[in-house]
Amino acid sequence: MLAQRRILLIIGGGIAAYKSLLLIRILRGAGAAVTPVMTRGAGEFVTPLSVSALAGEKVYDSLFDLTDEAEMGHIQLSRVADLIVVAPATANLMAQAATGQAGDLATTLLLATDTPVLMAPAMNVRMWQHPATQRNLATLRADGVTMVGPDEGDMACGEYGPGRMAEPEAILAAIEARLAKGPLTGRHVIVTSGPTHEPIDPVRYIANRSSGAQGTAIARSLAALGARVSFVTGPAAVPPPEGVEVIRVETAAQMHDAVMAALPAEACIMAAAVADWRVSNAGAQKMKKTGTGLPALEFAENPDILAAVSGLGDGRPRLVVGFAAETEDVTAHATAKRARKGCDWILANDVSDGTGIMGGTENAVTLITADGAEDWPRMGKGEVADRLAQRLAEALG
Repeated sequence: MLAQRRILLIIGGGIAAYKSLLLIRILRGAGAAVTPVMTRGAGEFVTPLSVSALAGEKVYDSLFDLTDEAEMGHIQLSRVADLIVVAPATANLMAQAATGQAGDLATTLLLATDTPVLMAPAMNVRMWQHPATQRNLATLRADGVTMVGPDEGDMACGEYGPGRMAEPEAILAAIEARLAKGPLTGRHVIVTSGPTHEPIDPVRYIANRSSGAQGTAIARSLAALGARVSFVTGPAAVPPPEGVEVIRVETAAQMHDAVMAALPAEACIMAAAVADWRVSNAGAQKMKKTGTGLPALEFAENPDILAAVSGLGDGRPRLVVGFAAETEDVTAHATAKRARKGCDWILANDVSDGTGIMGGTENAVTLITADGAEDWPRMGKGEVADRLAQRLAEALG
């Protein structure tokens, strides 16, 4: 799939730089040519000799090397690539890219190119969660930079949490998806998936039985057709697909903010089972049995993400698709929901007891559009996803 493709690999200065060696190996095994660029910090973790030996090409590391400029100017270096991959993308490198700095070769290449960019963040969990990093992340996403990872796990510093660089195999999948050719090539699609968890106290929450399987399948099918997918997922039981940008959230409010931050997009598919209400008086500490009666929980409505996106003005996606999980009068309720929310399509399904749809491997949907209702036969969720992705590609033209 990557034959005749050229990847410009920028290696940042973090402990995860050692993974870049394996990434180079599997990229070349997939047929890609790899041009390596190392920051000064990267040289503290891997040597230019090892990088060059695996890539089969020279390593570029200086903005002011006259020999390099004579062979290939730094501007041209980024423009002959099919994709620029930054792995690891440290907090510092992300900050410099987000603010348009050009103090070394790596940041100059990122600023002086119109080539697509894929970043694999890697940093301490506190650095990843810091508001400054999250602001930079939002800026980069708005600029069209695709992210893969970070993963959650043990850190080299001894801490645990999100911040581990994605594994090379996952980065390879993201590269293949980014370079995939199909009817959705160059299109940005947002997909929401999974349940949301609404806290009652620090250890309890309100949720539903959604596994996230259908949303995951949809994201995978869209990526296979070449789409750049932003996958906003609640705490689902099914792992997210490889090759798409994964944005993890817990609550409905967080999902709303993540979707709005991921815009603009040409299509938005709301497959998540979002909680309608949240506990407005959630306890700061675990609620205890007191023997004096049950706790009084007060509820407030969650933001209506589907209606909010459907009601956008100039920033509205061309196609907004919702889901309606119903237990009775499925088509009637879904048709009313489409009109009420203002979306273009609704995929309705019957999740009543005995159907095996919620949390199962199959689905039976009815596509509701302005033209009426279209029943699809029961099929695997992957097949439903393929059919929806193809319809979406046809609708976007």
